[in-house]
Amino acid sequence: MKESNITNQFSNRRIILPVLLGLLVSGLLLYYNLSDVRFERVVDGEGLYTWVDSNNDGVEQLLDSKEFVLSDNGNYNKITYKEILKGIDWTVYTALWIVLACSMMVLKVVMYMYRIRSLTDKELSWKQSFNVIAVWEFASSLTPGVVGGAALAMFILNREKIALGKATAMVMITTMFDNLFFLLAIPIVYFLIGQSTFFPPIGGKEMFGIEFGVEGLFWIAYGFVFFFFMFLFVGLLIKPVLVKNVLKTVFSIPFLRRWKAKALKTGEEIELASETLKGKTFSYWFKPFLATTIAWTGRFMVINFIIQGFVSTSLADHFKLYARELGMWIIMLVSPTPGGSGVAEYSFTVFLGEFIPVGTAIVFAILWRLISYYPYLFMGAIVLPKWISRTGK
Repeated sequence: MKESNITNQFSNRRIILPVLLGLLVSGLLLYYNLSDVRFERVVDGEGLYTWVDSNNDGVEQLLDSKEFVLSDNGNYNKITYKEILKGIDWTVYTALWIVLACSMMVLKVVMYMYRIRSLTDKELSWKQSFNVIAVWEFASSLTPGVVGGAALAMFILNREKIALGKATAMVMITTMFDNLFFLLAIPIVYFLIGQSTFFPPIGGKEMFGIEFGVEGLFWIAYGFVFFFFMFLFVGLLIKPVLVKNVLKTVFSIPFLRRWKAKALKTGEEIELASETLKGKTFSYWFKPFLATTIAWTGRFMVINFIIQGFVSTSLADHFKLYARELGMWIIMLVSPTPGGSGVAEYSFTVFLGEFIPVGTAIVFAILWRLISYYPYLFMGAIVLPKWISRTGK
């Protein structure tokens, strides 16, 4: 791959697209939130509205204006989300938790640096490891979640003088470890806290005329991650020839034949990567996976710390947040948009909305993305030109 190809892959147009997608969805959600009203319970006789249960379901629908009527001695008041947002209090305590949230992203980068350095048997220096992760995360931010930066990561490592077979193996192992983290963590947390807590208390939500079922979408994503993990696991560690032959057979089907050349190349890369992993010790596998677990936990703690900065959250709620974040992220992993843009902002409001003040979910989502996503775009844009120049020599 030439410098011109890299420049095209990471052009300004590609950077602007995920930013615009994220801002567009955030803006739409914020607009609809600010336009809505809700009713809040107050002391009897001090409110302007009374609940009348217009649909006779016995449930106080706090977002439905038909459920409430004006009253001189009511026990409800109407409040807009705009007023709720004005009530958010930014304090020194809040700033401290925001700083801690940012430090979790630093921890994540350090763990990824340690992981790639460990997998390459320390062929990369710490500085090289930082440059690799910066460019890799930058690429991931500009590509769909289902693809990530893996397609370019092999080239990035190879350009750092890591042999192609070893570079291919490193990328596949990191992808396999990321998937394995979710495959192990989700069932453990799911059975510890129960189904009713794991999923948000809504069956789905209509957006742009399409009904999204949260639980169904989650299990589809989980199945995809499981299939992809098994594909890599069998190919890298058990029977690479079998995976290569399966790819050859599947992509010989007429309507898939146009991708056969790429599939065969993937099979050859897996076979090549498998050769470099023979005879590796337990320590070789354990340390990178531990780094993967810490990195993902640090990434999750960003949200926990942001919420803690505004809302006093119990230890039990932090565990619930962790569970919801697992569900939210596994859906983002198979997102078709660059860096999960749009999907991330919407998923945040669906999965985590109940843990934060009513009407502020999208504001928290924007703050979360400002800390956990956009810095990679700017960091990569700064590191990339110097990295191209240095590795080109």
